[in-house]
Amino acid sequence: MWGAPLSKQAKSIMLLGSGELGKEVVIEAGRLGVKTIAVDRYENAPAMSVAQESYVIDMLDGEALRSLIVNISPDIIVPEVEAIATSVLVELEKEGFTVIPTATAALLTMDREGIRRLAAEELGLRTANYEFADSLEELQAAVSKVGIPCVIKPLMSSSGKGQSVCRKLDEVEGCWNNALEGARAKKMRVIVESFVPFVSEITLLTVRSVSGTIFCPPIGHIQQDGDYTQSWQPHFLNEDQLSEAQNIARKITDALGGFGLFGVELFVTEDGIVFSEVSPRPHDTGMVTMVTQDLSEFALHVRAILGLPIHSVELLTPGASATLKGDREGENFVIAGMDEALSLPRTQIRVFGKPLCKPGRRMAVALSGAEDVETARSRANQAASLLKVVWSNE
Repeated sequence: MWGAPLSKQAKSIMLLGSGELGKEVVIEAGRLGVKTIAVDRYENAPAMSVAQESYVIDMLDGEALRSLIVNISPDIIVPEVEAIATSVLVELEKEGFTVIPTATAALLTMDREGIRRLAAEELGLRTANYEFADSLEELQAAVSKVGIPCVIKPLMSSSGKGQSVCRKLDEVEGCWNNALEGARAKKMRVIVESFVPFVSEITLLTVRSVSGTIFCPPIGHIQQDGDYTQSWQPHFLNEDQLSEAQNIARKITDALGGFGLFGVELFVTEDGIVFSEVSPRPHDTGMVTMVTQDLSEFALHVRAILGLPIHSVELLTPGASATLKGDREGENFVIAGMDEALSLPRTQIRVFGKPLCKPGRRMAVALSGAEDVETARSRANQAASLLKVVWSNE
């Protein structure tokens, strides 16, 4: 399922979702002479600062989404977030629009139920045990069936929003409320997953292009409350583990089809690799590739969706990323500490330019290269710790 070949003459790309990852996609597309249109639910989203056009709409409003796409008529539509009326994308694809990687892939991966059923029930991939629930009563029954501890998530969310680890039965109601508050759509439905005793978590960036499928070196990462705080590349896997991880990534991305970069999340356990999730777009943990690879995940994604060849990707240096997150909500702030952070060798900073700071929201990332992963991780963490959100009234 490779999807229809994409024209190398594509002149415009519309991003549905314009956060920090979309910003880097826009920059890479601009380098290849492609017009970029950034769309998001709020004004001054990061990618809007570098795109040639920008629009603010509720992307869950199917009529508004259809109207904008039909009026602009972009050559390529690139979904970059989960909160999109994906059924409209399916309709538009049938009418001749190109959706990356495909509209069906966008529909499946932006709904945890769709992708979990595809992976476990159709492809036979090893996953955590899971159940779905539409009410608090169903959730209590599902938790009893899956067992404690378990992970409870809304069907549609990002950056760990609405995700909880439930360790006791009397925590179920709180987890239910948290899931509903963190959901990116109006679905009163959650997934309950058994807790996987993993040794590590990795992202295997997988690129499908006219040249075939290639894999980036594995990226290790650490999450807190379901959202990544640091990542590093390469993450060591032995030959058997790497082969198993690549086989899983190939199966799920082949099933989804189309061209582009996919972030395949996997658990590394003592007895093998377990599939977790897949994103049909650049992955937050993959920001580290801006300092480690000859082609970043964003450059790879743009090449692939334009139908350009990608024969290989080279790891130039071990590297790591570490995030700066907000501690309160407000608009009048600056990111300080860059002088100190950039005094560290082989270190870069990306300030995302988000107009609103919120508790736990990623505001910037530190990226460091080094002769080995351990040094890179230490350096990136040190750089991130030197950054801070400074408020104008302080």
